[in-house]
Amino acid sequence: MPTYQDVLKQIDQLTKEAEKLRQSEVSAAIADIRTKMAQYGITVSDIVGKEKKARAKKVRKATTAGRKVAPKYQGKNGELWTGRGRRPAWVEAELANGRTLADLTI
Repeated sequence: MPTYQDVLKQIDQLTKEAEKLRQSEVSAAIADIRTKMAQYGITVSDIVGKEKKARAKKVRKATTAGRKVAPKYQGKNGELWTGRGRRPAWVEAELANGRTLADLTI
């Protein structure tokens, strides 16, 4: 009956053997792909470029993160706030003094 250490050694040997086989199969697959690309005149941009651009375009349309927004509110000392995110301390102070957001609108 094999010991735990024997099994670990077998696992290590099989892992190394599997990696060698994987590398040889990957090399063969890459050679086959290059042959077919040359045969049909396919470029890397034919495979990746259009899909990548289309995906980037979809993402750009879907998100507004990182875009600059014009300020909507202004304090007496010229402080500005877009109305997005947490209220700045100056807005909280103005609201505590009885003013409304409508009073601070630019």
